[in-house]
Amino acid sequence: MALISALPLTYKIIIGFVITAIIYFSIIGILKRFGKNPDYLLPVAFFNRVKIPLALLMLTIFLNYVYKSASIEDGYTQLLSALLKIGYVISITWLVISGMRAVVRRLVAKQDLTASDNLRARKVFTQLKILERVVSFIIILLAAGILLMSFENIRQIGVSVLTSAGIAGIIIGFAAQKALSTLLAGIQIAFTQPIRLDDVVIVEGEWGTIEEINLTYVVVKIWDKRRLVVPTTYFIEKPFQNWTRNSADILGTIFIYANYKISVDVLREAQTAILKTTTLWDGQVDIIQVTNATKDMIEMRSLVSAKDSPTAWDLRVYVREKLIDFLQKNYPDQIPYQHVRLEKLGEQV
Repeated sequence: MALISALPLTYKIIIGFVITAIIYFSIIGILKRFGKNPDYLLPVAFFNRVKIPLALLMLTIFLNYVYKSASIEDGYTQLLSALLKIGYVISITWLVISGMRAVVRRLVAKQDLTASDNLRARKVFTQLKILERVVSFIIILLAAGILLMSFENIRQIGVSVLTSAGIAGIIIGFAAQKALSTLLAGIQIAFTQPIRLDDVVIVEGEWGTIEEINLTYVVVKIWDKRRLVVPTTYFIEKPFQNWTRNSADILGTIFIYANYKISVDVLREAQTAILKTTTLWDGQVDIIQVTNATKDMIEMRSLVSAKDSPTAWDLRVYVREKLIDFLQKNYPDQIPYQHVRLEKLGEQV
């Protein structure tokens, strides 16, 4: 070290640059080596995600070395010191967030969301994605606080504003209460999981699937491809239907109406035959029950089961069409109809 300090500034800069470059490429090489081994948690392209923030961090370290080695005029000392602080905070924050996201993506990639019974995969996926956003938000918030507190002038301004504007702070606190409650609701959803990604729900009378879960809002993909954006507090404070809360399989309901001449057993046999002709049915539930009777007709409810809600929807449509076709072809006189009596009025002379 004494030998390096005795060298001219130009040589110091060259030596510092070479050492920094060696350290940077050594770290990248190590990350590539770990990334190629599936036994490690790091993904294959981990180094691609962290190489830019790592390069920025190494550049900041190199500039800090140059700053301490060179004799800089007093007028620029404060400015360069501030820029170095900003460089350290931004590069470290960026590096930590990029590394965390790469690891989360590796963990998420291990979950098979395409499986028919993907309840556990959706649970893990939802927790990881929400926690990733929460931790990223907290890291950025802490980084911003550290950055602001690093400058004496900004710190003094902040203290004077807080001491002279107590009422304004209370007002801002009340205004931020809604935002904070929404943020906490997002964190609560990550742990309690009243909803998960790809859950089938009925929200505000709309049937759809959970497409996105963010810290402050949830996107529900409606069956007709519309998107319903709902604040996260909705799923904590208001009731809603979750059809896939415990499992992906679901029952489909079909209502058939006929007059009193219909044989329910015949209709049951017809439905069983219909279900055996389609792969939409999972072979579990095949039920027809009379659920109501009026003076004109009887109401029969058909229950059929499928492996998931989209398949259940297609199965309901299929069975309904086939049952109607069965009644039309075999028992047309037993389809409900209204009797109308026409009387010919005589003319008065």
